[in-house]
Amino acid sequence: MSRKTAASPSEARHRPKAGTCPLSQVRAGTLVRIKQLFAAPDLCQRLRELGLCEEQRIKLLLQDRSVVCQVCNVRLGLCGRLADAIWVEPLPAAPEEAPEKTRVRETRAA
Repeated sequence: MSRKTAASPSEARHRPKAGTCPLSQVRAGTLVRIKQLFAAPDLCQRLRELGLCEEQRIKLLLQDRSVVCQVCNVRLGLCGRLADAIWVEPLPAAPEEAPEKTRVRETRAA
């Protein structure tokens, strides 16, 4: 009979969560939420200082060898390797803001 051992806290921290993928694999125009950062501690700290922290909502604007995302109304460019270290979950598309209805005045012929 084999016994399963519980994962150590450090192993659990370095395992991607279900339903997530690297930022580098997300399509442009997608709204996502950052779930985990898989990088060296000093690099993770720098990403958090830039606003790329866990649970932050961001929008991917451009997807190529590098990515451009919008974080707190600021656009940031990231290399592909760095985007691979940021694991995100896709969010439902936000409904487009409806343009204000224009009121049409009726004019009466005098």
